[in-house]
Amino acid sequence: MPPRDNPTVRQARLGAELRKLRERAGKTARQAAGMISTDQAKISHIEAGRIGVSEERIRKLAVFYACDDPALIEALCSIAREHRGQYWWDDYRGILPPGFLDIAELEHHATRLRCLQPVTFPGILQTEDYAQALFASLIPHLPGDEVRARVEHRMKRRAILEHDTPTRFEAIVHEAALRMRVGGRKVARGQLEHLLSMSERPDLILQVIPFTNEDFVEVTQTVMYANGTVPQLDTVHIDTPFGGRFLDAATDLDSYRTLLDLAEQAALGPEESRSFIHHIAREL
Repeated sequence: MPPRDNPTVRQARLGAELRKLRERAGKTARQAAGMISTDQAKISHIEAGRIGVSEERIRKLAVFYACDDPALIEALCSIAREHRGQYWWDDYRGILPPGFLDIAELEHHATRLRCLQPVTFPGILQTEDYAQALFASLIPHLPGDEVRARVEHRMKRRAILEHDTPTRFEAIVHEAALRMRVGGRKVARGQLEHLLSMSERPDLILQVIPFTNEDFVEVTQTVMYANGTVPQLDTVHIDTPFGGRFLDAATDLDSYRTLLDLAEQAALGPEESRSFIHHIAREL
């Protein structure tokens, strides 16, 4: 099977974690290749996520690297067992940009999600009309079919909140997002009412940073922190005008955990936030 041209973020992460284990053990790619009876080029492809690796080989390499973390090994084997076409977002491969599939995959496998939104709402908390207005306003304008596919994909991402054991979701939004009349007054009011309804869920915490807050001024980045099944698989997603970025370096994870902690401290509590949203909705 030829190497993948565009591995998913999760496939690349599996390879990166295997590379970290090898380097920590002081082993060369040539030594790793000898351990699993392959060649050095294939180890490079595995560690770049360009080709898959079997669960058996992961366990052999883990022993060779003296990895004594069974939870991490099992988490990596779990990734290796996944295959294309297994999940709903695979239906959009070749239809939407790869980043859309990667964000759905990240959310699906997360055990907890925390996000900071300065001027829009988290994708999985958006109404269909709100998402439609956002995508239809992009410059250059998207074809109608592309807009419909993006909206449909965004609505399906809600599945993580609708399972028997929904993913814990903690969202911090700035007052600016609440007052932006995306799609007009009616759409904006419907979005706020939807937020109020969702905020009543026990697995979802919604907090607002008001304009009057004087302690927290970092509202320029849209950040989502996804906890993995083990801490080594935690990931940060940064949304920028030039596309999304996925970060997993320890220093980045530490920095964004601190950022989210500070944002949480600066925000209104959940009950006060609901009252705040209700007041703005009444003004529309």
